Amino acid sequence: MAAVTDYKSILDNLTTAVIVVDSSLRIDYLNPAAESMLETSLSRVRGLRLAGLLLETDQSLDTLQTAVETGQTYTRREAEFLLATGNRLTVDYSVTPFGAGPDRLLLEIQPRDRLIRISREEDLLTQQEATRILVRGMAHEIKNPLGGIRGAAQLLDRELSDAGQKEYTQVIIDEADRLRSLVDRMLGPNRALRLAPTNIHEVLERVRTLLEAESRGRLTFRRDYDVSLPEFPGDKEQLIQAFLNIARNAMEAAFEYHGGPCSDEPPTITFRTRVLRQFTIGQKRHRLVCRVDIIDNGPGIPPDLLQNIFYPMISGRASGTGLGLSITQSIIGQHRGLVECESEPGKTDFIIFLPLEETS
Repeated sequence: MAAVTDYKSILDNLTTAVIVVDSSLRIDYLNPAAESMLETSLSRVRGLRLAGLLLETDQSLDTLQTAVETGQTYTRREAEFLLATGNRLTVDYSVTPFGAGPDRLLLEIQPRDRLIRISREEDLLTQQEATRILVRGMAHEIKNPLGGIRGAAQLLDRELSDAGQKEYTQVIIDEADRLRSLVDRMLGPNRALRLAPTNIHEVLERVRTLLEAESRGRLTFRRDYDVSLPEFPGDKEQLIQAFLNIARNAMEAAFEYHGGPCSDEPPTITFRTRVLRQFTIGQKRHRLVCRVDIIDNGPGIPPDLLQNIFYPMISGRASGTGLGLSITQSIIGQHRGLVECESEPGKTDFIIFLPLEETS
């Protein structure tokens, strides 16, 4: 520890996170920046192997060991840290041999999550806008001929006297109406927001009440609310619809995964709220943002589907229309917010960000 002690005052004042490990890759030192980033303290992790904190392949850990033995310096991009809280952190880090032997390694760590998240949000917002333009154009092209088909069927129906033939014209009219309704749903809400002071917990409790009635008490709810969240300008009815679309999907996924008699865990949905300060959505920085997590313990979303779930007509269920999440993204987008999704087997987390200041 002597080599670290000599420079401790310098390392302690760096804004860059620094970890020092010994020749056995056991943690010897964290500076305050590293403690803050990793959400832990030196006293809790000193002596633990780095493999308990750093999610890496065996090959990568072998490279660290080689750096101790040979004095090799290198940089690793987009590695993954597992925090004591259970959260994961994506980072870049540089490895430098350190000490007299050298018998230690110094890791300089730069978090990447913020940059990755901003890039992902920009992609989502671009995808959302492209989807909106595509759907509007497609709706125009579909609704015009549908109106002609329906009108012609009505005229034909008036001319026919045979009841059996009238049945066929009625099928045409009904199917034209169904397609028009489908297109209208793809376009999302057809009215402007009616903004009023809105409590996010009232919205979530309304959704919970509706799902409890639908599930007939078979669904377990966990609520983890930040009661300090202030009201914000929102359209309560549209927000209820947006959150209900997500929560209903979560309920069906949880029942699919845990609905059998041999299941060892009940179908469960968790509602969690948090306030975020100085948070960026897309390219705009907001003073206060509400984060809502809707988490289910279902089977998870396949990776090849995860990137496209907000497109219309994309669904992971045979009975799904693929419109619910698209409508939700549209409603949240009107509130200047964003919806993201993280999923793995046994846990899917839909994350909704809503600015807590006046939308414009």
